[in-house]
Amino acid sequence: MLGVLALSLPIVGMLIDMPWAQVPEILTSETAMQALGVSLRTVAISTLICVLLGVPLAVFMSGLNGKGGELLRIGVTIPMVLPPVVAGLALLSTFGKRKLLGEQLSLLGIDIAFSATAVVMAQVFVAMPFLVTSLEASLRSNRTSHAQISATLGASPSYTMFNVTLPMMMPALVSGTALAAARCLGEFGATLTFAGSLEGRTRTIPLAIYLQREVDPDTALALALVLLVLAVIVVSLTARGRVVSRPS
Repeated sequence: MLGVLALSLPIVGMLIDMPWAQVPEILTSETAMQALGVSLRTVAISTLICVLLGVPLAVFMSGLNGKGGELLRIGVTIPMVLPPVVAGLALLSTFGKRKLLGEQLSLLGIDIAFSATAVVMAQVFVAMPFLVTSLEASLRSNRTSHAQISATLGASPSYTMFNVTLPMMMPALVSGTALAAARCLGEFGATLTFAGSLEGRTRTIPLAIYLQREVDPDTALALALVLLVLAVIVVSLTARGRVVSRPS
């Protein structure tokens, strides 16, 4: 009971403090709509990139064994445990205007830091490991049974991939993608450090909540409600993915 209270009581307190009568007006305000627009655009692009890059990486990692595979898994997991501000500093040190790669890109007229592109890169950096680790774990648990049986029966690697591996990993892919999208949506520290908080360009919902909590707490609470609802949806998707993937 104490554990349940520790996890649920803060959410209950926020809901009690929520200015319910003003929520529709607040969420349709210019400040809220701009932050929501930036978040939805960047999260959609970031999630797509996470899937395009993360799925092949997870498939590759699932076939690795030994020290090489272990080192790669550690490397992929590091962004998950890095403090967000450190992640932002790492990106800024690499892609800043006068930094490792940023200086070369600047010569081509490409400035990444403090732009919408920086928001996407920060979200991908911190979110893709969630997709990769969950999908890779599912692939490793199923590869030795179904994929090897398919190969033993004479199926080609491409047939096994598209007719055995991909259908079996769909529940894990759905839940992993949902987790990555939620992490993108909630990203704060790396975004603030690498992309700044430019209204209408890089100011996402978490950044707007941070800025509004002192000057307009009601707006901050209403924006927090949006993230809470989306979090519930993500949890439902991940729970459904675990149920579907459970062997009968």
